[in-house]
Amino acid sequence: MCDLINRIWARPRGEWTRVLRKELPAIADEVVKVLQRSIPEFSTLPSVSDRDDAKRAVEDALLTVLGYREKDEGPPAAAGGAVSAPVPIDRARRNLFAALTGDPCAPETALSDLARSARWPLPERVRAVVLTSPGDATQLAVALGDTLLSRADAETCLLVPDKGASTRSLLEHVLRGRLVAVGHPVPLAEAASSLRWARHLLALGRTGPAPDPAFVDDHLTLLLMLQDESLTRALSCRWLSPLDELTPRQSERLEATLLAWLEGGGAPEAARTLQVHPQTVRYRLRQIEKLFGPALRDPRTRFELEMTLRSRRLLAQLQRRQSRAVRRARAVAVGMRPLGVAREARVNGL
Repeated sequence: MCDLINRIWARPRGEWTRVLRKELPAIADEVVKVLQRSIPEFSTLPSVSDRDDAKRAVEDALLTVLGYREKDEGPPAAAGGAVSAPVPIDRARRNLFAALTGDPCAPETALSDLARSARWPLPERVRAVVLTSPGDATQLAVALGDTLLSRADAETCLLVPDKGASTRSLLEHVLRGRLVAVGHPVPLAEAASSLRWARHLLALGRTGPAPDPAFVDDHLTLLLMLQDESLTRALSCRWLSPLDELTPRQSERLEATLLAWLEGGGAPEAARTLQVHPQTVRYRLRQIEKLFGPALRDPRTRFELEMTLRSRRLLAQLQRRQSRAVRRARAVAVGMRPLGVAREARVNGL
């Protein structure tokens, strides 16, 4: 048995089933011989009165121990049956992850059956975690407890059972110092939503000065406003058209003043936010009132104006971060000197 396990574990996981199909019959035959030689009463048992029956029973027991078959799965496979029928636990977990996250390629099997094969009790609520460095994914999964680990497109992802504040604290502790995105807690049936928004938050770029986990819970407004850049631009065209005739500098000053006034509720509060004199704010507000007219007195208009200005500010911040990332990437590429022809020849031994 130990030799069989060693031979299996010495191979990549993708080859385990093939190794089992090749090795298991011989191992089972050897076990039956040892049992018959060591325990004479073994051959008289009704379930193993035939040698082939005994070998099938041993094969079934070994498959159960190795995690390729559930204990209550039923009678052993017929003689000559393929060993690959039971689903290995790692593949079962990938299938369960795919089914929970709405993967169209997921097998059409009941969740309860998938969960039983994966040995993963279905929780009431889950969070998705999207990793940027898949190298330590297994260690993180172990540290976080009983999680589902799989890949969604090109990203390594986890599904973590959510138990409230304790789960959030555990995630913050285990993921500290890593650039990952953590989805919001959702009922199990909505796991795909948690995964989708975690991936979207990660795509928006780092939200802080250090590589720490970003939680969707903390960026709901950002995600809501930036889920469609074209809608953000449409809002700008609709509500900020009175500023089109101004210079970029004038437009920028009035936008900042209007947003500070809408957020603060008055000229003194806006002046403190902008770090200018209150009289300066009042002067700019008079300009804004001339441009926008009585629409500023309408609560719905003020709400949509604030939402538009916040969206524009968030979009500008995102674009600046992306521009800095592109410049850093270009600087690294420029700093890498290509290997010269002569040097390449020496490396190749010519």
